[in-house]
Amino acid sequence: MAITTKNKSAKAKVKVQDIFVWQGVNRKGKKVNGELPAFSIIELKSQLRKQGITPSRVKKKPKALFGLGGDKPITPAHIASITRQIATMLGAGVPLVQTIQMIGSGHDNGKMRKLLGDIATKLSSGIPLSDCLRDHPLYFDDLYCDLVASGEQSGALETIYGRIATYKEKAEALKSKIKKALTYPIAVLVIAFIVTSILLIFVVPVFQEIFAGFGAELPAFTLMVIAISEFMQAYWYLGLAGIFISSYLFKRAHRNSQKLRDSVDKNILKLPVIGDLLEKAAVARYARTLSTTFAAGVPLIDALGSAAGASGNAVFRDAILDVRAEVSSGMQMNLAMRNCKIFPDMVIQMVAIGEESGAVDDMLSKVANVYEQQVDDAVDGLTALLEPMIMAVLGVVIGGLIIAMYLPIFEIGKIV
Repeated sequence: MAITTKNKSAKAKVKVQDIFVWQGVNRKGKKVNGELPAFSIIELKSQLRKQGITPSRVKKKPKALFGLGGDKPITPAHIASITRQIATMLGAGVPLVQTIQMIGSGHDNGKMRKLLGDIATKLSSGIPLSDCLRDHPLYFDDLYCDLVASGEQSGALETIYGRIATYKEKAEALKSKIKKALTYPIAVLVIAFIVTSILLIFVVPVFQEIFAGFGAELPAFTLMVIAISEFMQAYWYLGLAGIFISSYLFKRAHRNSQKLRDSVDKNILKLPVIGDLLEKAAVARYARTLSTTFAAGVPLIDALGSAAGASGNAVFRDAILDVRAEVSSGMQMNLAMRNCKIFPDMVIQMVAIGEESGAVDDMLSKVANVYEQQVDDAVDGLTALLEPMIMAVLGVVIGGLIIAMYLPIFEIGKIV
């Protein structure tokens, strides 16, 4: 009997919730949709009706083919997603422990299920949520944990989690825009390099054999391209190895050397278009972080410390730490920001207005919205600017190779 009971218990533990995609109408008649974990469609519909939502369509979310998505690493986007789910379920009145268990058991990522299961177990034993999260610093930074601790102390965890979710979503959206701006030109240039290398290694030698039978002197431009081709044919593996080794050594040095990271951050802000984009992004992060932490009741000095770490650039990090030091000594924040000579005048003026009216968090939120929109516009503008420039570069490089190969033919045509 003991064995049978044990087996039944084991089977019960194996059972996990599925993720369902749903659509419906809320009490105000507005169409809403989302994803929720549940053991069955009936249970999910019951959950939705308790929230005042009349479901119109419910279906199980398809899982990754062959289970390939089960062991993917946990990314900041995953954390932003579960943060929004926690905020939604707490807002619906679901107890915290049950919320974590439901999200964890229904998640399609094995590592996330394990992470949330560990947090739920510790929560059940009476450990505060903020302390549970601090045990996983790789996924929950100090800012996240401090905000949760503030919500626990004030008894407004539901409200705080809504703010954290908004903050994480805005941060991920901003990061995605910057990646979009940087990835496009890099990808095109890499493709251009590969195409050029193929032409030099495989196509130019064919023309070279043809030119060998001409018995005439080749144009200087053609000779230069042939010399580059011969070099590529003989040493392409050394060049490829050099690129990989240099990239690896730089990445390793960048990870281990704070001085190198600071130097890269400082110099990247001096780049013509990219620098302005990254500067706007740093200001947006600073304003959004400070607004979120300040509104959550975190003391200004601690909020500035969190904003420094979240700025994403060493120049702004050092400037914010200077602001923090001067504010600690009694100076107004807008004056301390002006002394740094790195923050735009509009940001400083908005902070000054916020300090006078007692609504610093509201003003900083407006600043963040403005600069996030500017980053969005800058990314679109940069993409539109780079497209013709990259096409021109590709045209010059590939067109130059073609001209170099056909010049001798043109010369022979003139002689004939």
